[in-house]
Amino acid sequence: MFSARHVRSVLRLLIVLLLIFTHGCGVDADTAVVDFSKTVAIKQPGDYQPEQPRLKVAVAAMISPKETFTYYRQFLEYLGNQLDREIQLVQRKTYGEINTLFSEGEIDLGFICSGPYAAGSENYGFEALAVPQVRGSNFYQSYLIVHKDSRFQRLEDLRDGIFAFTDPESNTGRLVPVYWLQQQGETPGNFFKKSIYTYSHDNSILAVARKLVDAAAVDGHIWEYYHRRKPGNTSKTRIIKKSEQFGNPPVVVSSYLPTKLKERILQLLFSMHQNSEGKKILDELMIDRFIAPQEAWYDPIRQMKISLSLQGEATHANAKPEK
Repeated sequence: MFSARHVRSVLRLLIVLLLIFTHGCGVDADTAVVDFSKTVAIKQPGDYQPEQPRLKVAVAAMISPKETFTYYRQFLEYLGNQLDREIQLVQRKTYGEINTLFSEGEIDLGFICSGPYAAGSENYGFEALAVPQVRGSNFYQSYLIVHKDSRFQRLEDLRDGIFAFTDPESNTGRLVPVYWLQQQGETPGNFFKKSIYTYSHDNSILAVARKLVDAAAVDGHIWEYYHRRKPGNTSKTRIIKKSEQFGNPPVVVSSYLPTKLKERILQLLFSMHQNSEGKKILDELMIDRFIAPQEAWYDPIRQMKISLSLQGEATHANAKPEK
C-alpha cells in the first residue's frame, strides 16, 4: 500500500516531467518559458524513507531544461543510491540564481559554469571538487558560430548584426565574445545592432540554425555533443572562431558540507568510470571520468574578467542589458 507521501511525490514528479517535456526546448521545439523555481526529488527504489537529509544538487541551465533533466537524472540516481541518500535536483534559469542559492546554504553540490566558479568561489561559498574529462581533454573552448549559408567569415563581419549570448555570467557564452570585442576597441552595445540572452547553449545553437540571430558564442563541449548525437541543428551552423582553452566546468561542493560527506562524494566521482553502471551513465554524457581540478586552468578566465573590469565593462548578472 502506497503512503500518502509517496503518492504526492509521484504526482509532483509527473507534473514536473509533463511541464518539462511539453515546454522544454529540444531539437524540434520552439523556445519556451519554464518555471525554474520548482525542484525535483530523485526517488530511491521502493518506499525507502531516508534517515539522512536530502542532498540538494544544482544543475546550471547550460543546456535546456528538458535535456538537463534527461541527461542528469540517471547520474543523480546513481549518486543517491551510492550515498544512500535522497537527491533533490534544483534548477534555475540563470547562473546568478544558482550562485545565490549556494551563498545562502541552500545547495550542497552543483554542476556549474567555469565563469562563475573562477569569479565567485570565495564569495558564494563553494569549492571545486572534481572536473569532468571530456573526449580525453580537461579543457574546453568557446565557439563562435554562424549559419552555414551566411556570408560571415570573421568576428569583424558581424558588425550591426544580431548576436545571441547565453547567460550574463557564462564564460564561453558571454565573457569570451565580450573580451574579443574589447581587444578590438569595441563593446557589444556599439558593435552589434542587437543582442539577446537565450539562457542555454542549445537554445543559442537553435537560434543560429533557424536564422533567428546572425551569430552566437557557445560552449564547445555542448556543440560537439549535439554534433555527434543530434546534428540536426549543428549541421546548419559553421564555426568561424575558437577561443583559447579553459578548464572544464567543475563540480563544486558547498563549503558548509561536512568533510566526511565531501570525501565520500569525491571518492564516488573519481571511481565512477570503474563501475559498470557508472561508466554507462558517463558514456551517455560523453564524459570519460572525473579528475582533480587545478586552479591554474581557470586563470585565463580571471584575467579576462580583470581586463574587462579595468575597462569598466560589466561581467556579471547585474550587467546593463545590451540593446
